[in-house]
Amino acid sequence: MNPRIWLLNAAAAALYAALTLALAPLSYGPVQVRLSECMVLLAFYNKKWAPGLTAGCFLANLASPFGAADVVVGTAATFLAVYAMRWCPNLLTASLAPVLANGVLIGAELAFLAQIPAEPGAVLPVMGWIAAGECLSVTVIGTALFRLLLRNDLLRRCIRDMR
Repeated sequence: MNPRIWLLNAAAAALYAALTLALAPLSYGPVQVRLSECMVLLAFYNKKWAPGLTAGCFLANLASPFGAADVVVGTAATFLAVYAMRWCPNLLTASLAPVLANGVLIGAELAFLAQIPAEPGAVLPVMGWIAAGECLSVTVIGTALFRLLLRNDLLRRCIRDMR
């Protein structure tokens, strides 16, 4: 990987972590709207953004009130989402990958940490709230933001080509 791609990924990681931490009351918990998650859509446009996004999530989760479990599970959810985006046919479909990954993995993690019985009727609402927050962050805000950003030629080249 060339140095420019490393620098852009480092910037993406720093921005993701900074946004998450700056909006911490919204970024963590059983009902979360992590606005930094809209950045994961970068991976839909170019898979080379995946390392920075995953690293940003890892860094942000180091401050999570859920500790090491959130570092591992949250980072894994982001990795799975950005990895799956490479096969998505459009932006809307890509925005659903993190909704599903986070809803299931983070929802299960939080249900486990809260010692909610492992019955579908008890765990599904937790997964649903996590998915709803992710849907707001990525599908609603993220897709609108990226449609706006991609109107600018310079930003479009940076996002898609990492130039």
